[in-house]
Amino acid sequence: MKQRSSPDLGQLGFDLLLAETDEVNQAAALDRATGHLPSSLEAALPHYRDLIARHHAAMLAGDGKTVGALREEAHRLALRLNHGEPGILPDPDAPGCKLADLTAAEAGTIPAWGQQGEFILELAGMRVFIKFSGLFGLGARFTPYLSFSAHALDCEWPFLSETGYRSFMGVNAALTPDLTPDACAREVIANHVATALKGKLVPIAHWYRPTATR
Repeated sequence: MKQRSSPDLGQLGFDLLLAETDEVNQAAALDRATGHLPSSLEAALPHYRDLIARHHAAMLAGDGKTVGALREEAHRLALRLNHGEPGILPDPDAPGCKLADLTAAEAGTIPAWGQQGEFILELAGMRVFIKFSGLFGLGARFTPYLSFSAHALDCEWPFLSETGYRSFMGVNAALTPDLTPDACAREVIANHVATALKGKLVPIAHWYRPTATR
């Protein structure tokens, strides 16, 4: 009967040492990247508000390089608050969600670029309820423009889709100076109507109408 070989204790010890070294290196790298940022939510909120203000100014200036750097800083801030763990957005109590919710624009007002917000637009024969994502929205780190969603307010009128809902995730276009979030939403929706819908809005299906009414 063939005997099972004994484990190489020396090799196991070496592997453990490598794993510990890797953890130390990762911790050091995280500290270098986030150590200058606030570590409590109370201290992070004013920092995040200032970050939004600088991001808004960079968007209006068409400064894509600064925009990208500030979005990365926002994610590092949330990572710092989350003790280096990657899950910054899984639930309402997660750091990224807290930062976005506690700095959101007042309902009905146009948010700054990078600020979470909700407002109404009237265009193309529609009243549209717009929800803008902030710096933690889908695609925020990879596309110039932040994502937003459009919801029908009048279910009996034609809309952008038969569901009464349409999302616009991270519009990938060159930054246009002085373009505000509401103006951006208008342009994106108008382009969608002209191209994807060929100039014709879509009736909202009957089974979607109760949820489309606000």
